[in-house]
Amino acid sequence: MRTSTAARAGQYAALLVYLVFLAFPFLWLLSTALKPPAELAGLHPTWIPRDPTLANFRQAFDEQPLLRAALNSLLAALSAAVVAVVVATPMAYVMARRRTALTRAATGWVVVSQAFPFVLLIIPLFLVLKNLRLIDSVPGLVMVYVVWALPFALWMLVGYVRAVPAELEEAAAVDGAGRLRTLVSVTASLLAPGIVATALFAFVTAWNEFFFALVLLKTPEKQTLPVVLTHFIGAEGVADLGPLAAAAFLATLPSLVVFAVIQRRITSGMLAGAVKS
Repeated sequence: MRTSTAARAGQYAALLVYLVFLAFPFLWLLSTALKPPAELAGLHPTWIPRDPTLANFRQAFDEQPLLRAALNSLLAALSAAVVAVVVATPMAYVMARRRTALTRAATGWVVVSQAFPFVLLIIPLFLVLKNLRLIDSVPGLVMVYVVWALPFALWMLVGYVRAVPAELEEAAAVDGAGRLRTLVSVTASLLAPGIVATALFAFVTAWNEFFFALVLLKTPEKQTLPVVLTHFIGAEGVADLGPLAAAAFLATLPSLVVFAVIQRRITSGMLAGAVKS
């Protein structure tokens, strides 16, 4: 009994240390955003601001068009999430229900494609977008985000589809429902949580993306929020630390909120279908 209690206490202690490790960058970012310039320039940094101020937040909005950049990021991320889910859902259904050599090869390709580095993809994507005249445009960036999010969205949705018992579709067919009605009335309703989780994950991925937006968007009015954050760093690499921390803190909040809401569904989507009934 004592051994079990000690083991459980050790597990909770390890979990607490891990949570502190994960939360440290966010808390330090908030602490930096609330410090006045004199305290930021001090030789001995403090954990908690001695004289907290919101001046860095006001300065960040005065120096850079954060609201416009946030709207650009919102438009690109929301569009990419919707398109990725619309395209991935029927593909995931076919891959989950029709287990042929072709679908197994497609599943393997989805997994392998996640190992491709950004640099390997940017040149062909840039050439394709140039031929389509979509360079320096939000629709072109949305297309890239869809291509990048589609493999993982497909992988998640395949797990959700496999978690839906095929017997339910067979029962609907016995009752006289056609394939389309079965998919809409039975399968789609059970897949709704997975579709929402996949869409939100694609949204967060696009919201935080920096590399593609930096390469493809050149007009300042079209740049996304992660790219605008780099404007707080001068030509010689000297950062305007206070406003940068304030802007970065505000840019991080949507991702944290979304992940806090959907993390359980994301986990279930990854693990769904791993055990056969």
